[in-house]
Amino acid sequence: MRTTAAYNSGMGQLASDAARKLLAIAVLIVAAYVLFKLVLGFVAAVAWIVIAVIAVAAVVWALRVL
Repeated sequence: MRTTAAYNSGMGQLASDAARKLLAIAVLIVAAYVLFKLVLGFVAAVAWIVIAVIAVAAVVWALRVL
């Protein structure tokens, strides 16, 4: 049979493990959010560069046609 101290120690360890897992999940969620925003920003930057190149090409084409 367990003593009260051993029981409390086991429950404390269980709570500590649960808290560590919860913290790890929170860190993963924050890291995923930051990475998502970073990738989204990179994709948006590339899209704007492509749009600018297409706009310049359109102006050059329009000037050649005139």
